[in-house]
Amino acid sequence: MNIKVMTVMIGLAVVGMMGSALAQQQVPVAGMSIGVSADELVTVAKGWSAKNQIMGKDVYNDKSEKVGVVDDLIITPDKAVSYAIIGTGGFIGMDKHDVAIPVNQLKMEGGTITLPGATQDAVKAMHTFQYAK
Repeated sequence: MNIKVMTVMIGLAVVGMMGSALAQQQVPVAGMSIGVSADELVTVAKGWSAKNQIMGKDVYNDKSEKVGVVDDLIITPDKAVSYAIIGTGGFIGMDKHDVAIPVNQLKMEGGTITLPGATQDAVKAMHTFQYAK
């Protein structure tokens, strides 16, 4: 699957998750309906899910060596999926190192996420990602 398709799929999944998070059914509010209809819920349920297909998945290099785990996806203010937060190292959360990887550097084929050319040491050497407070 090429990165453009993956980015569009992640974006659609996020939009779908936001819709289902707002309401499980359409609710009239101030003369308009919010949420999704029962028919739309069937479509949403059959859709692509970032939580099920990306989040928590191992990331490998092109030599099939594990270099980290996808911990988060960052949606920038322009609503584009731009970065994956990859966690590497550590044990039970201790000494874990999170880094931001541009989504276009990741490849997904056959359910496997790869970061070509990466090594665990190279990922650990990257600047640590920290969420804004």
